[in-house]
Amino acid sequence: MRYVKLAGERVPAIGQGTWYMGEDPDHRAAEVKALQQGIELGLTLIDTAEMYAEGGAEEVVGQAIAGRRDQVFLVSKVYPHNASLRGVPAACERSLERLGTDCIDLYLLHWRGRYPLEETVEAFERLREQGKIRHWGVSNFDTDDLRELQDLPCAANQVLYNPAQRGIEFDLLPWSRNHAIPTMAYCPLAQAGQLLHHPVLAEIGKRHGATPAQVSLAWVTRDEDVIAIPKAVSPEHVRLNAAAGALALTSEDLRAIDRAFPAPTRKQHLAMV
Repeated sequence: MRYVKLAGERVPAIGQGTWYMGEDPDHRAAEVKALQQGIELGLTLIDTAEMYAEGGAEEVVGQAIAGRRDQVFLVSKVYPHNASLRGVPAACERSLERLGTDCIDLYLLHWRGRYPLEETVEAFERLREQGKIRHWGVSNFDTDDLRELQDLPCAANQVLYNPAQRGIEFDLLPWSRNHAIPTMAYCPLAQAGQLLHHPVLAEIGKRHGATPAQVSLAWVTRDEDVIAIPKAVSPEHVRLNAAAGALALTSEDLRAIDRAFPAPTRKQHLAMV
């Protein structure tokens, strides 16, 4: 497994996402088991949000990490409409209760909304001083948004990134690297796993004895400052995601991916889902 330095801490380059978890009670046991299996395999960064199933995903995570909280780097996100000086602490308390913990390792603003950024940051800093969160960051922020935070302790930016969505490479990713702000990549297999059957990724995978999904995860995390957070529920997918952390792509592999998914040559609007 490769690792990334985030706010001075060492976290796995591949973690676990929870989008769409917590929506069906019949799936709860499988979701909890998948997260626990991932922790055992080294996928100890878990990302969730109050938005996911309106708190249902946080409840799944809370059940999964019960008795093993100290093994996990826990990430959650606050809704923009809760990102006021009063709204942030109230939302954080609800998340803490659902997660069954007294502290969130990294608390993110899910996307920018109507409240001034300074107000949200002040609320985050108060939570940090109170020990309710250890670090704070943002999600779905473009370069100009991050510039407003460049003198503040923003720990990470979570954005859409995968071989088919490379827009951040033109300016956002370089800017983040220059300012030591790690990038967390959501939908690293594209939305609905659209890259799972791509012929170029399949051919590269065949050379390495890997799946297209593993190739995509290895590509997303090929540098030392990007964390991928794929979601998996089946035991086999969890195992494959963890094994992707040891897959090293060759320069030939990277050139093949560049030909199939060209890097951006100009500024692009920040993609979001």
